[in-house]
Amino acid sequence: MGKISKLIGKRVFLAMASFMLVLPSMGQDVVGVLHLTLDEAIAIALEENPTIQIADEEVALKKVADKESWQNLLPEASISVGLDHTIKAAEMKLGGQSFKMGQDNSNTGSAGLSVSLPIFAPAVYKAMSISKSDINLALEQSRATRQDLVNQVTKAYYQLMLTQDTYEVMQASYKLAEDNFNIANAKYEQGTVSEFDKISSEVQMRSTKPAVVSAANAIVLSKLQLKVLMGVTENVDVVIKDSLAAYESEVFANELTAGNESLENNTTLKQLNINEKMLEQNIKLLRTNFLPTLGVSFSYNYQSLYNKSWNLFDYAWANSSSLMFNLSIPIYRAGNFTKMKSARIELLKLDLNKTNTKRNLNMMVKSYRNNMMASSEQVSSNKENVFQAEKAVQIAGKRYEVGKGTVLELNSSQVSLTEAQLVYNQSIYDYLVAKADLNQVLGADNY
Repeated sequence: MGKISKLIGKRVFLAMASFMLVLPSMGQDVVGVLHLTLDEAIAIALEENPTIQIADEEVALKKVADKESWQNLLPEASISVGLDHTIKAAEMKLGGQSFKMGQDNSNTGSAGLSVSLPIFAPAVYKAMSISKSDINLALEQSRATRQDLVNQVTKAYYQLMLTQDTYEVMQASYKLAEDNFNIANAKYEQGTVSEFDKISSEVQMRSTKPAVVSAANAIVLSKLQLKVLMGVTENVDVVIKDSLAAYESEVFANELTAGNESLENNTTLKQLNINEKMLEQNIKLLRTNFLPTLGVSFSYNYQSLYNKSWNLFDYAWANSSSLMFNLSIPIYRAGNFTKMKSARIELLKLDLNKTNTKRNLNMMVKSYRNNMMASSEQVSSNKENVFQAEKAVQIAGKRYEVGKGTVLELNSSQVSLTEAQLVYNQSIYDYLVAKADLNQVLGADNY
């Protein structure tokens, strides 16, 4: 039973390490039961998980920023009103003469309207292009978030199936050990077997019980993992009527299928491509620092000077207006050349990063594909191993009943059957997990 205990213990430890933070909620009363399939679990997670909502809000934020970029081409208008009270006017002396620049204790009122409009603003045009790419990047990041969540939910669902199947195997193993103990105990009371047989059978039965408890605890932790990913409250129980054996046909059907291993839809590469495009657009934006800009502004003003009264309606107002064209031609600014050089270096770094990412992704695809093929071969072998182990248990049981076998043979056959069943379930689980990871790398939108 040592190998079996290690297998169960490892799964429980991993589940506890990943979800220890949600353990305080285990004491809450269950208020509902949610029966799930894999597709339903994914659909609920995409609807309720906060990370998806955050990704959607990020897209909305980028769309607002896009509106802000093209709004820079709209005219700007402002109204200004001012009242200046001169206590003592400034005095200028020149050539022995003095001149008052205004009147003491007088008021000067002013009101004006100004409107400005860019006519040729190349920096704004390039910024608009960058904002469009920024939206595409946010959309791709949102897609990556969904793919990652689907991958996590899928593997959590498979993990729950594995723990449930493991629990059923351990329960069956305990039931078999209990039956063997009852047989050995009855024979001992009849005096047909030694006390050693009775003790060995009892030890075998009792050593199986902790594995049953560990498997049951692993189910609880796996459900918590799935509920956290789905965004479901802790006091709702999750029930799945599914088992790994139901996916055996899928394993055999895909055993020799190479599949589409193109990285065209990989979200990481797509994000790198969008970032590359944005860097190229940024270089074009920096080039606009060498181009002239042209704008037009219009102003309309009312003024009244040197009024002794505070009553604005008694002032003598005069109006003026002007239309100005502003042309700015950059001649030299050292920082523009430095920024261009930095942008080109960033583009080169991104290109090298993209090359390295492609290599790593191709390696991951081959690794997952090899894991799938290895697991599929193991499933076929392990299935036959389970069949032979079941047959061995039956033979050992019959031999022991007629007195030709030993209790050690009986216990050994039971342990071999349990290990064979656990390894069989594990091989199917490994195949499904490798397939889920492969789909994520290939960019499959399984939602």
